[in-house]
Formats: sequence, C-alpha cells, structure tokens
Amino acid sequence: MKKMRYIALSLLLIMALFRAFSSHAVEPGEILADPVLEARAREISKDLRCLVCRNENIDSSNADIAADLRVLVRERLQVGDTNEQVVAHIVERYGEYVLLRPARTLSNLALWAAGPVLFLVGLGVALLFVRRRKPVAPATLSDAEQKRLREILDR
Repeated sequence: MKKMRYIALSLLLIMALFRAFSSHAVEPGEILADPVLEARAREISKDLRCLVCRNENIDSSNADIAADLRVLVRERLQVGDTNEQVVAHIVERYGEYVLLRPARTLSNLALWAAGPVLFLVGLGVALLFVRRRKPVAPATLSDAEQKRLREILDR
C-alpha cells in the first residue's frame, strides 16, 4: 500500500514539474515590445491549433507553421486588428480547423453527434436482430437414427 502511495506521489510530482518547466515555443525574437499586445497575442495563440501537431496550440509547438502563425498573429495586432479580426483572418486563410474550439454551428454539431448517433443506431439494429432471430428447433432423429444411436451407446 505504501509503495502505491509513493508511486502516485512520484507521478504527481513529475507531472507538476513537467507542467512548471514546460517551455513554450515562442522565440525571443517573436515577442512584442508592447506587453499589452504581447498579452493579447498569447491570448489569441492559446486558442489556435498547430496544423502539424494537431491538438497543441501554436504557442507550445515548435513546428515551422506554428512559428509562422505566431508571427502572423503579432503582425496583425501591430497593424491594429482586434482579437476577433486576427482570428477571422487566420480562419479565412487556414480554415476553421485551425481553431482549437471551433464555432458551434449546426454542421459542426452534426459532425460531433454523428459518432454517438451511429453507435446507438448500430446497437439498436443489433438488438433487433438478436430479438427477432427465430430459435433453432432441436434436431429430431428419425426412427432409424434413434435405433442406431441406441446401438452405439449400448456398446
């Protein structure tokens, strides 16, 4: 029991240290001089997906395209775009896939619901198939077969 507790605490400590010391991929040359703009850039970047890493935001990714997106976000902010305009520009250029949290549109909700709905439909079809299946009647033996069976068993 103590051993499990030590293992659990060790894992928690490792995860905490990893979280504390995990480096962000933002290069020093990308950081804006204006702290307000930099804070806005970080806020926008945490909701943008790296197109190579998939479920990693662009601030955490070392991929070249993530660096390009970080620079693009900062350039748009320096031009004077609002946060929404920056995101809209990037979505227009790269598609909605770049968003870690896509808009809740009817088509997106249909995509999210399709998996569970198809699973439930399949489960329903399987249950109907099992319930409507006719029971297999036990095979009856002819008189000659029953006689031969008795002969075999009596030996």
